[in-house]
Amino acid sequence: MRSRGSVPNDAPAEIGREKKDVPRTPPLSPAGPDGRPTRSPAKRKGPSRMFKVAVVLLFIVGGGMALRTWLQKHGSPRPTRVSVGPVQERTITVGAATISPGNIQVTVNALGTVTPLATVTVQTQINGRVTEVGFSEGQTVKKGDFLVQIDPRTYEILKDQYEGQLARDQALLAQAKINFARYKALVETDSGSRQQYVDQGFLVHQYEAAVKIDQAQIDQQTLNIEYCRIVSPIIGRIGLRWVDPGNYLQATNNRAIAVINQVQPTSVLFTIPEQKLPQILAEMNTGRTLRVIAYDRANIRKLGVGRISALDSQIDTSTGTVMLRALFENEEKQLFPNQFVNIRLLVETHEGVLKVPVGAIRNSDPGNYVYLIQPDNTVTVRKIKVGTIDGDMAQVESGLKDGERVVIDGADQLREGTKVTVSAEADGTGPVDSAAVAP
Repeated sequence: MRSRGSVPNDAPAEIGREKKDVPRTPPLSPAGPDGRPTRSPAKRKGPSRMFKVAVVLLFIVGGGMALRTWLQKHGSPRPTRVSVGPVQERTITVGAATISPGNIQVTVNALGTVTPLATVTVQTQINGRVTEVGFSEGQTVKKGDFLVQIDPRTYEILKDQYEGQLARDQALLAQAKINFARYKALVETDSGSRQQYVDQGFLVHQYEAAVKIDQAQIDQQTLNIEYCRIVSPIIGRIGLRWVDPGNYLQATNNRAIAVINQVQPTSVLFTIPEQKLPQILAEMNTGRTLRVIAYDRANIRKLGVGRISALDSQIDTSTGTVMLRALFENEEKQLFPNQFVNIRLLVETHEGVLKVPVGAIRNSDPGNYVYLIQPDNTVTVRKIKVGTIDGDMAQVESGLKDGERVVIDGADQLREGTKVTVSAEADGTGPVDSAAVAP
């Protein structure tokens, strides 16, 4: 008896395998709204990662090609160059200067300080109370001008006292001289005592000494009375006032009343390197006066012109410099005591040398050069050798000739062969640019 659903023994083997390979029916899900069972959807495997990347790249490439095609059709058309002949190079407008001979001054630059030839601190020489001040702060005073008055009455009283003592001692001296003459006559006739005669002579000498002492004391009080009236000892500018009427001054406290500085003439002290000393000494030994020009702290405004008046006797070994003094008349009073100034010492003058404006000189690794304007109004680079620099001009030792023209303005836009037009021709001057010149 066969069980239900079993395969008969005599059935072929394919029947069993066929049933075994039949795919299983997916399980039924719960019934849907219509009462029929629903089948669960089968899970599908998604696209691979490489496939996604390839799709993205395809979209990017396609979008780029589409954008390029659209721009070519609808974008702004590029300007079309129409060739009508040879292309003309742009002409640069420049400023120029003509090379010409002239004088170049050899100078030594230094830093200096205005130092008055005389500085006086006004002080009292006696004790007393100030009764009057006769000057204004910052006033220019002359020698002998009244400054301060101190109460002189104490010294006038002492003078009267010593004058009385002098009168008394003079009377005693006169009496002693008369007695001395009488004793002398008696001794000569052997009628008097020689001892009394000798003593009377010593008494005369004592009264003579007393008279001298009295006279000296009178002179001392006369001098004190003169000291009560303080006057200026020099010509110069007086500074701030440090005393007022009513102040009591003492000769021992060194209290200053004011300070007077001589400003006309005045001097400037400055130092130079010892390497420059032989050249300066050679000029001074010939008897030639070396001119000195003083400029302000910014080295722009000229304050005065002077001359070398003195040279220190030794070199400062700690700095390797030597100090010089220059004398200035200072007629316009531009030089002020203790003012910091820039000094230009003229050592010698090179006459009849070629000069070029410093503003025309350019600098590069090979050296100094200029842009030379050629007859066809093109420029060429010309290497030059620069000598002494004098302000905004420099000496040309080689590389340029008299009458040649160089660019002094607009050189930053130039190169070899650039065509230029000259806007203005300078007469040997140009913008100062000392930093562009290699030493």
